[in-house]
Amino acid sequence: MSSQAEAALAVFKTLEGTEEGVGDWLEIDQERINLFADATLDHQFIHIDPEKSAAMSPYKVTIAHGFLTLSLIVHLGSSVPTPKPEALKGVFMGVNYGMDKVRFPAPVPVNSKVRARHTLMLAELKGSNTIQLKRQVTVECEGSDKPVCVAESLTRLMYAD
Repeated sequence: MSSQAEAALAVFKTLEGTEEGVGDWLEIDQERINLFADATLDHQFIHIDPEKSAAMSPYKVTIAHGFLTLSLIVHLGSSVPTPKPEALKGVFMGVNYGMDKVRFPAPVPVNSKVRARHTLMLAELKGSNTIQLKRQVTVECEGSDKPVCVAESLTRLMYAD
């Protein structure tokens, strides 16, 4: 095991089960929703048609795609403070390894602001220089009492030898 990965794993282990922090708010406007609809070819009216949504949707406004919210997890997480920055010493690359459980308990209405809250669930060694972090990421919507996305995110950090 690389000495930097070993030192980092010891630090991450002390953080398991604790909240790491909360990130900055990001507004989800209609332009962003429309661009996502175009990129994914998902043009359902509840996302892109304000008039039809006002008349037919239970939300009465357009809402963001659940997968748009999910895709923003990396960006939203970039503003979550690192509680112990020394654990990142020697990282030369970090990759999104995937997701475990993902749920969308509530919609994201157009022009809402969202942010991410991170809790470190598990840190484990996946190779001599690689640590995998499993985080619960809770995406909150300003003014809502329910989260809009709850996901278990897997990140792999590679350390120099």
